[in-house]
Amino acid sequence: MNNRDLSKFLSLVLRHKPEALGIQLDKEGWTSVEQLLQKLNAKGKPITRERLEEVVSTNDKQRFAFNQDHTRIRANQGHSLAVDLQLKVVNPPEFLYHGTAERNVASILQNGLHKRSRQYVHLSSEVDTARKVGARHGKPFIFLVKSGLMRQEGINFYRSENKVWLTDYVAPEYLEMYKEP
Repeated sequence: MNNRDLSKFLSLVLRHKPEALGIQLDKEGWTSVEQLLQKLNAKGKPITRERLEEVVSTNDKQRFAFNQDHTRIRANQGHSLAVDLQLKVVNPPEFLYHGTAERNVASILQNGLHKRSRQYVHLSSEVDTARKVGARHGKPFIFLVKSGLMRQEGINFYRSENKVWLTDYVAPEYLEMYKEP
C-alpha cells in the first residue's frame, strides 16, 4: 500500500468508518496508535510506526494529528461521525473561499452551503486551495464567503489544526461569485 492509498484509508477509518478496521474513536476522535497498527497488520496492511509517522507528517493536507506523546492519532477535521475536536471560536479573515463544481452553483446560490454529512462546512483562506477542492468534483467554481460579516452577525467560526476554516452553515446572502483579479 503506497502512502496515498494509506492516507485515503486512514481518512476513511478516522473520519467516517472506524468499524471498517475494527477500531473505536473516543468522543474527541482519538484512537490508540498501537491498536491502529495492530488492526492494520491483521487486515494484511503491514504498516510500521515509522511509516505511519511519515504518512502523517507528509500528508499535503495535514489531515491527521498525533497527541503530544504520539500514542494517539485522529483526523483533524472532515468527520461524518459526531466527535468533539475541542475547537475554539476564532475570528476569521474578512473573506474566505469555498470551491465546488460548477454544476452545484445554482443550488448553492439558492440554498447556501450546508455541512451535509460532515460536522462543518469547510472553507479556505486561499483561492488556490478552494480551486483544487472544486476541481476534485468537476469544473471548479469558487465562492467568496463574507466571513467577517458573518462573524459580526454572531456566526461562529473555528479553525482546525490543519488550517481549514469551519462553520455550521453559510447562507446565500454571505456568498458571492469569486472573480479572478
